[in-house]
Amino acid sequence: MNLIRLLLRTSSLQLCFAILAGIFSGGTAAGLIALINTTLSQNQPSKTILIWSFVGLCLLRLIANFVSQVLLIQLSQKAILNLRVLLTRSILASPLRHLEQIGAHGLLAVLTEDIQTISNTVITVPFVCINIAIVIACLIYLSWLSKIVFLIGISFMFLGIFSYSLPMMKAMSFLKLAREQEDRLFKHFRSVIQGTKELKLHRRRRQAFLSEELHTTASSFRRHNVVGMSIFAAAASWGQVLFFVAIGLLLFIIPTINKIPPAILSAYALTIIYLISPLEYIMSMMPSITKALVALKKVESLGLSLASYSNEICDNVSLASDQYWNCLELVNITHAYYQEREESNFILGPIKLKFHPGELVFIVGGNGSGKSTLAKLISGLYIPETGNIYLDDQLIDNHNLEWYRQQFSVVFSDFYLFDRFLGLDSGDLDIQTRKYLIELQLDHKVKVNNGVLSTTDLSQGQRKRLALVTAYLEDRPIYMFDEWASDQDPVFKEIFYTQLLVELKKRGKTVLVISHDDQYFYLADRIVKLEYGQVKTEYLNIGKEQSNVFE
Repeated sequence: MNLIRLLLRTSSLQLCFAILAGIFSGGTAAGLIALINTTLSQNQPSKTILIWSFVGLCLLRLIANFVSQVLLIQLSQKAILNLRVLLTRSILASPLRHLEQIGAHGLLAVLTEDIQTISNTVITVPFVCINIAIVIACLIYLSWLSKIVFLIGISFMFLGIFSYSLPMMKAMSFLKLAREQEDRLFKHFRSVIQGTKELKLHRRRRQAFLSEELHTTASSFRRHNVVGMSIFAAAASWGQVLFFVAIGLLLFIIPTINKIPPAILSAYALTIIYLISPLEYIMSMMPSITKALVALKKVESLGLSLASYSNEICDNVSLASDQYWNCLELVNITHAYYQEREESNFILGPIKLKFHPGELVFIVGGNGSGKSTLAKLISGLYIPETGNIYLDDQLIDNHNLEWYRQQFSVVFSDFYLFDRFLGLDSGDLDIQTRKYLIELQLDHKVKVNNGVLSTTDLSQGQRKRLALVTAYLEDRPIYMFDEWASDQDPVFKEIFYTQLLVELKKRGKTVLVISHDDQYFYLADRIVKLEYGQVKTEYLNIGKEQSNVFE
């Protein structure tokens, strides 16, 4: 079982001790049943011995049960912590293109619903283990009382397990279907959050979305869950009836076939009645365990293995950016988008380019020409399908890819803004940040204290300026801006192109700018124009009067 494997990976030694304590707890429970049966069957029992034996077994049961539960609770909580951290690391270590194919809604469903489902189930594993130990100990006691009656009882138990497992597999298939619908639900929820304005402004679109999309998916999710859980309920009810059928056979049928002492029959009846509670608990947990197994399979189906993760994250390796380099070269790199329902795939490349320190390069082209894809390839976020990237004749591969990425400070068009400057030296961080906030005219909006920003709730243009502050503080050798000026007013657009970019160039930084603002193209040392994924033209040092060539 995957859940047990998850606990074993967390701490196999602690799990073994917990299981041993649980078995001992189950043994003491069986001992108490045997002691009660002995007391009931004796005419003149030795009360002193029985009382002390009863007290001793109760204390042992208390201690063993407590130790087993505490060990397993600690183990399960540690497993949950490791699971959450490992899954997050796995996502961060997975190729960006793979994550984009999964989609934000799929990742959110895994990080919220799947992790919560697994967490809730792992917490119950300790109690399931203890109840299994009680069942095993009671079965051993039953076999000691009478082999014949034990065989009859165990036959009924196997019949119950077999008759329970068949519908359980069917129920699991419905729960899998429900889990697939849950991905679609998260996609719809994301549409509600991000498309609120559009839905509010169009009544018929809103009604169609609610009835044809959200309600249809939610109803399908509910239907699959109801069918799956109903099958579990029917199987559990059948299992409970089997117990009472077994008791009826012991009391009414077996004595007429084979002479069995009444004391043994009463002991069997008492033990089976006691077994009903732990077995009912185990059966009641089967739906949750099944859901957790479905969640684990869903996580693994996304390629985010919980056993290991990619080597892209290298925490123990020095990843300092290299401030001294001479040439970044792309040699015939390509990247393809595989999209369904299209007759042809979009292929970027082969691209052959060189970049040098202190160079300002504009990357231009129409929408869909591959500019953002090229930016992700240059910065190491996409892996070229063919071709190679060299930094000073050093081939960039899986061994140094993480180091290579540390050479870039990038503000993408779909950037994310953290409210704290994570991973930056805290020496004079606040002083430098205040200087940049003043330079970018954000000091009246945003304050900084110990690297924490007072707010990020700003207009899109101001948020981009704040992202630029982060890029300045990173102080990497290569800067890249993807349509940074598109949300700026004319004044700040002028400042960005004529002052900020020129200042970075004077500091020896390589600056790559994706832009449509052709009135500033004259500032570039070089302009790379893309058309349909190919470098169509490359212009060197054009003047202001020549910028109309791009009109």
